[in-house]
Amino acid sequence: MKPALFLDRDDTLVFDESYMSRPEQIRLLPDAKEALKLAAEHFELYLLTNQSGINRGYYTLADAEACNARLLELLELPNFAGICIAPETPDEPSKYRKPSPAYILERIEEDKLDAAHCWIIGDKRSDIECGVNAGVGSILVYRGATGAPRESAKEYAEQNQLPICASILDAVKFAISKI
Repeated sequence: MKPALFLDRDDTLVFDESYMSRPEQIRLLPDAKEALKLAAEHFELYLLTNQSGINRGYYTLADAEACNARLLELLELPNFAGICIAPETPDEPSKYRKPSPAYILERIEEDKLDAAHCWIIGDKRSDIECGVNAGVGSILVYRGATGAPRESAKEYAEQNQLPICASILDAVKFAISKI
């Protein structure tokens, strides 16, 4: 049984420029590269990202995949153990759009992950709520673009006694301390 980290992309690993569709828009947040290199030593890494711009017609799934490829290149990682792109808008039925726990639960079962040592890290309430719904650890990180937590996410984290970290590196170190 392996521990795992499920990672949000926008404003957790990269600056969110809203509906990013071109690889050149992908810019790592400070400490993201260091954080994921450290995380890869201890965890299976998964990317779980809501990309409603696809179903809104702003860009294609291939565009989102090209952005994820650029992310891997900047992080100098060979790949994630799995990537889930949820293309639905918030008002559409969806299996994987966060806060749905479906992707995490599937990966735990199919990849034989240690649920007691799985975490999701993200900057939005839907990210950490996804982890709560899946029964895994949830860590809120400050929103990359502002350097502060989103207020609704902070309130949810506090109500559920979830850790809040200033950066992805702090979040990874916290998760490592729990395995």
